[in-house]
Amino acid sequence: MFQVIFNEISAAEISQLDTMLQLELLTEFKVTPEDLRQPDGVRFGQIERDGKPLYRYRAKGYRIYFEVVDAGVRVHRVLHKNSLKDFLFRNGSKQDGAEDDLLAKSKSFWKLIEEGQRAKRA
Repeated sequence: MFQVIFNEISAAEISQLDTMLQLELLTEFKVTPEDLRQPDGVRFGQIERDGKPLYRYRAKGYRIYFEVVDAGVRVHRVLHKNSLKDFLFRNGSKQDGAEDDLLAKSKSFWKLIEEGQRAKRA
């Protein structure tokens, strides 16, 4: 299992949740190398940009976006599924398709991720 590292943004996002929900999410969020070799598309997904993978984990209506780093996994964002649907709608991605595929094509989504990547560790 990987060590989980939060940046300031993702730590703030998860800290806004009810304490019990935080514990449930973190208890569920167990990432192993096997999970990432063949993401199942349900719990784990993979989005690529410029040949670099970004992973998605679904739990309790939330999406945790992270990358693999030497020390473990670095969480860039923790977003509720409804906020993502709203985000896609507001940014013109009204077409049908898988959520991960739509996000992979969204410049605005990648700006959110880049903001998380630039944030300091919590």
